[in-house]
Amino acid sequence: MSLFNKIFAGIGIGAAKVDTKLTSSTFYPGEEVKGIVVINGGNVEQKIDEIYLSVLTHYIKEVDDRREKRQAEIAKIQINKPFVILPNETKEIPFSFQLPLDTPITIGASKVWIHTGLDIKGAIDPKDTDYIDVVPGGLMKEVLNSINRIGFKLLQVENEAAPYRLRKRLPFIQEFEFYPTSGPFRGRLKELEIVFYSIGEHDIEMIMEIDRRARGLSGFLAEALDLDESYVRVRVSRQDVPNLDSKLINIIRQYS
Repeated sequence: MSLFNKIFAGIGIGAAKVDTKLTSSTFYPGEEVKGIVVINGGNVEQKIDEIYLSVLTHYIKEVDDRREKRQAEIAKIQINKPFVILPNETKEIPFSFQLPLDTPITIGASKVWIHTGLDIKGAIDPKDTDYIDVVPGGLMKEVLNSINRIGFKLLQVENEAAPYRLRKRLPFIQEFEFYPTSGPFRGRLKELEIVFYSIGEHDIEMIMEIDRRARGLSGFLAEALDLDESYVRVRVSRQDVPNLDSKLINIIRQYS
């Protein structure tokens, strides 16, 4: 009977199961993620070589004029040393880790999830998936609120494969696309795109793509030649927050 149980456990029948329980489902980049991993033993004794948590997302990469969805690993955390789980035994292993500052925000089609895996030699590895909401925090939140106050509406957010010149730790960038609905840039700009390029606790660096609306013959020609776009690198620190609206207006006006 024990032999058959081992064979079945090797193909996932009657094997150990894993369930990750998070203390919250909403986090901001840089926040501490806490929870427990619950492991329920199966019908036989099994050695767990590793328990790991992976923070994952999807991004879009254009290949031969096709848009392909690819998976990216934002972080991987090992949370235990090898141990043995006995039949029908339950173990709870607490964990905590810092959500990386460059974790994308879960707006629109952007999703982030935590994948839990057990590494069991000679068996199908049990898995668990938990989706989380990642919201703007700190200076990113201040910038997004400021963009809204000066008259821009968020149209879409998408994770896209990073051009070589913009690639950093991750293979993608998250692009925020805005449209001016009121304020000083309505009728002057077609759209404003922002990539938060470097995110720290005390300052952030972002790249703005300012797409000017064609005005007159010269404006039309510039648009036709793709010369109506300007790329601006902007750094924002905590000291900028009280006057952030005017700072962003002045920068955007300079290139619009």
